[in-house]
Amino acid sequence: MAVLPIPDVLPLPRRLLAEFLGTLLLVAIVVGSGIAAQTLSPGDAGLQLLETALATAFGLFVLIAVFAPLSGAHLNPAITAVAAAFGSSKLRDVLPYLLAQVSGGIIGAILANLMFGLAPVAISTHDRWSWPHALAEVVATAGLVLVVFLLENFGREALIAPAVAAYIGAGYFFTSSTAFANPAVTVGRMFSDTFAGIAPGSALGFVAAQVMGGVIGVVLLRLLLPKHPTLPAT
Repeated sequence: MAVLPIPDVLPLPRRLLAEFLGTLLLVAIVVGSGIAAQTLSPGDAGLQLLETALATAFGLFVLIAVFAPLSGAHLNPAITAVAAAFGSSKLRDVLPYLLAQVSGGIIGAILANLMFGLAPVAISTHDRWSWPHALAEVVATAGLVLVVFLLENFGREALIAPAVAAYIGAGYFFTSSTAFANPAVTVGRMFSDTFAGIAPGSALGFVAAQVMGGVIGVVLLRLLLPKHPTLPAT
C-alpha cells in the first residue's frame, strides 16, 4: 500500500515474491486477528473491531516498512494501478503485481484458517453489501490513494508506512464498511467464514466500489497536483 522508488536492479520475480508475501501476511493478519477477537471477546462486536483494527494497523506499518525497498509494498491492486498511471511504476508490471497480490490474499486467508484449527477454505456467508457500505468503500479507497500519492509527491515517503497504517486503522471505525479499500484483501477474505470474511456477492460490489474510489482518487490528485511532473499527458 505504499509507493516508494523500486530499485531497477531488482528482477520482477523478486518483486512479485515480495508482493505475494506482503499481501499474504496482510490478509493473514486481518483474518487471524478477526478470529482471535471472536474467541477472546465473544458477544462484544465493538471490542472485536477494535482488536482487529489495532492488529491491522500495526501489521500494515511493519509490512510496508519491510517490503517497500523490495517491491514498493503496494499490497493492493488499486495502488498498483494508480502508481502505473502516475509513472511511479511500469504499466507492464500491473498485471503480474495484481496476480501476485490476489493469490497472496487467498493463501493468507487459508493460512489464517489453518492457524486457528479451522477448515483451510470456508467460503464466507457474511453479507456486507449495501449502498452505504459501497459509498464507504469509495471514500476509503479514494482517501487511501490521496494519502499515498500526496506523500510521495512531496518527497515524504518515510511517512507512508505510519500514515497508511493510521488511516486504515481509523477507517475501521469512520467507515461503515470497515475500510477494506483493497481488492486483493477483499478477494482473500471471501475464503474465511469468520468475523473478517465477506460473502462473494458482497465482495463483487466492494471491488467495484474500490475501483470507483481509485478513479476518484486519481481525479482529485489531478486537481490538487495539476503540474505533477509524472502525470500522463491528457
